[in-house]
Amino acid sequence: MKTPILKKRKSKSKPKSRSYSPPKNKKSGNYAKVKKGGGRGKAAGGGMTAKGVKAYNKKTGGNLKTAVTTPPSKLKKGSKAAKRRKSFCARSKSWNSERGKAARRKWNC
Repeated sequence: MKTPILKKRKSKSKPKSRSYSPPKNKKSGNYAKVKKGGGRGKAAGGGMTAKGVKAYNKKTGGNLKTAVTTPPSKLKKGSKAAKRRKSFCARSKSWNSERGKAARRKWNC
C-alpha cells in the first residue's frame, strides 16, 4: 500500500497594518550617540537625532519633533517649546529605565 503524498498547507499571512513603526535596530543611525557610543538604553542618548526625525517624518508623513533641549531658564514662559517640555516631563515622570532617564535628562526634566 502506497502512502499518500501530503501537500503543505499555505499558512494565511497576517494582513499588514497601515501604521508604521520605526525599525527595531538601534544601530540604524537615527538615534543619538554618547561618548561610549553604539548601544541601547542610556548609551543611545535618550532619543532620535534631527536627521532621524527628518527621515521618520519623510517615510511616514508624520509631524514628529526633536526634543526641547533648551534649558528651562532660557525658555519664555508659556511658549510652545516650554509647553511641549512641560507636557513631556509630566508624561514621563514614571519612566525608570536607563533610556527613560536619559530622555528626561535630555529634556531637562
